[in-house]
Amino acid sequence: MRILVTGGAGFIGSHTADRLVELGHEVVVLDALTAPVHRDGKPNYLTPGAELWVGDVRDKDLLANLLRRVDAVYHFAAYQDYLTDFSRFTSTNVVSTALIYEVAVAEGLDLQRVVVASSQSAMGEGLYSCPVDGPQAPDMRPESALARGEWDHRCPQCGGPLEMLLTPESFSHPQNAYGMSKYGEEMVAVNLGRRYDIPTVALRYSIVQGPRQSIYNAYSGACRIFCLHYLLGSAPTLYEDGGMVRDYVNIHDVVAANELALTDDRAAGRVFNVGGGTAYTTAEFADVVRAHYGSELPARVSGEYRFGDTRHIHSDISALRDLGWEPKRIPADSVAEYAAWLEGMPGLDDVLADADAKMRQLGVVRRAAT
Repeated sequence: MRILVTGGAGFIGSHTADRLVELGHEVVVLDALTAPVHRDGKPNYLTPGAELWVGDVRDKDLLANLLRRVDAVYHFAAYQDYLTDFSRFTSTNVVSTALIYEVAVAEGLDLQRVVVASSQSAMGEGLYSCPVDGPQAPDMRPESALARGEWDHRCPQCGGPLEMLLTPESFSHPQNAYGMSKYGEEMVAVNLGRRYDIPTVALRYSIVQGPRQSIYNAYSGACRIFCLHYLLGSAPTLYEDGGMVRDYVNIHDVVAANELALTDDRAAGRVFNVGGGTAYTTAEFADVVRAHYGSELPARVSGEYRFGDTRHIHSDISALRDLGWEPKRIPADSVAEYAAWLEGMPGLDDVLADADAKMRQLGVVRRAAT
């Protein structure tokens, strides 16, 4: 097949392009090569044999020119991180997705598959259970509670404690600009795909980790932040109490899910969670990184929090497992690969300070009163 990979010079896109070339497909990459991810322009790991086009995925003429030449599309190009230019999330992530279908329908293109990258953030705070009032879907935590150092959700009905549940694909409750744009993207893709008979799969990735993940994003990337701290000889900061729960998935397991989405007809027309299967607190994940570096410096709790963070989220991956996919790697594997990729990389000394300064400038990092 001839396959277009938008964002194919990025983290998930480049690894997927590598695998597609390995399988014998012809790969066309469309990437804007913009900062912060591509601060230095074209990366040296760009897939050998892939045809690179540099441009904006919202450029309809360019996109149409490439779509006419391919059989399938992986749509990874996206705008991310914690930033307040809210309209850009929708413009980049949702509009570009709609353009793929707009061109395909207008020109009668026979696309055999479109795979779009969604995100766990489309589920917001996820599902919980109250022993008294049953299943709950809490809203974002109020600033007043965070400022008091009250981190955990309480039942909106009785005020009692809540227990985190696995959250399936049927639940969507995004609460930040990125999550809302990703939910919009998957709705556009899956619904237009169904309507116009364009086989489409949306994949809700949990926290993807491994080599090539940008070191320059200000907000995202626990593996990046913790590895950089320990590599440079300092202890990372844990926001809140370090008890926030996430599930982490290795890039190679994500590529396997991407491959399945292209080839398994049972996946068409559906949304799937792609997660690591096991929940970790951020403190536990920091310990995984610390063990890799052999550091005696434990991560520290500073009394600070990031306004807008999700408290807990753990994706239910049973639907994708039913198709034969299984996460085969653990966070220690991802940390080892990422640490090896960082080794010897120049210009790392100021990365953490610059990211922290940006978050504070935007008012994201705040301090609780207690």
